Amino acid sequence: MIDPDFLDELGRFEASLDQQTTAIKKGEQESPNVGEGLTFSDYRRYAPGDDTRLIDWRLYARTEEFYIKQFEEERNLTVHVLLDASASMDFGDGDERKFDFGAKLGLGYAYLVAEAHDDFRFSLFRERHERIDTGKSTRGEVLALIDRLNESAVDGETDFETALTEYASSIRSRSLVVVVTDGIGDLDGLETGLASLAGNEVVLVQVLSPDELDPDVAGDTIFEDLETDRSRRTYFGGRLAETYRTRVDEFVDDVGDRAEDLRLTHRLVATDEDFFDAFTSIWVG
Repeated sequence: MIDPDFLDELGRFEASLDQQTTAIKKGEQESPNVGEGLTFSDYRRYAPGDDTRLIDWRLYARTEEFYIKQFEEERNLTVHVLLDASASMDFGDGDERKFDFGAKLGLGYAYLVAEAHDDFRFSLFRERHERIDTGKSTRGEVLALIDRLNESAVDGETDFETALTEYASSIRSRSLVVVVTDGIGDLDGLETGLASLAGNEVVLVQVLSPDELDPDVAGDTIFEDLETDRSRRTYFGGRLAETYRTRVDEFVDDVGDRAEDLRLTHRLVATDEDFFDAFTSIWVG
C-alpha cells in the first residue's frame, strides 16, 4: 500500500529540487518549438519559404547575409505519467514492491507539477492504457490518485507497442512523458512504443527489485513468471547464478541502448534505494 505521508516529505524537498531542475520542469516553460513567441532565441540563415517578416535587416546591413530571428514559445507544461500495472510489477515485498515504488515516482512528478500550477495526466497500462486521473491537476487529485492506485489490480501481460502507441495518439501538444516499467516483455514492442512518443521529452524509468538484479538465493530454487504463471525448478548457484546475473546486466543494457538510440532518457532504479535519492536522480537528471 502507498502511504500518502511521503508527499509531505516531498514538499520539503521541493525548494531544493527546484534549484536544480531544468527549465522543462518549471512553471513557466520554454519549449524547443521555435515560433513568434515572447523570448528571442537565436538566428539562423534564411531559407526559401521562410517568413520574410522575420529577417533581421540590421544584421543584413552588417553582413550582407539574410538571417531569420528565432523565438522560444512560452507555454505551460503537461506531464504524462504512464505506469506499468502488469503482473511482473507485483514482485517485491513491502516498500520494495515494484508497482508501489514506481507509483510513488510517478506521483512525485504529479505532485510537483501540480504545485507549479502545470497539468498532469496519470495512466496505467497493460495490454492497453487506462487513464485514472480526472484532469484536475491539484494536490487533492494526487491524494485521490493514491487511493485509486492502492485499489488497482496489478495483473496480466504487457503489450508495450499497443499501449504506448495508442497513448501517443492522444497527446495534443509537446509534453514530458514519464514511462515507469520494469521493461519485462517484448523489447522490440517497447522500442516501437517509445518511438511513437517521439516529439516529446521522454523519461523511461526502469524499476527492478534487488532480488531480480542479484537474487539472494542458493541451492534448490523454484522461479516463477508472474505474468504467465510458468515456473521452473533448478539448482541456483555457481555457473548458473553467474549466467543469470550476466543476462540481467545485458537486459538492462539493452533497454538503455534502445532508449539512447531513440534519444530519450533512461534511468534504472532498484526498489531498495532511498526513495528521495531515486526520485531526485530522475527529476534532476
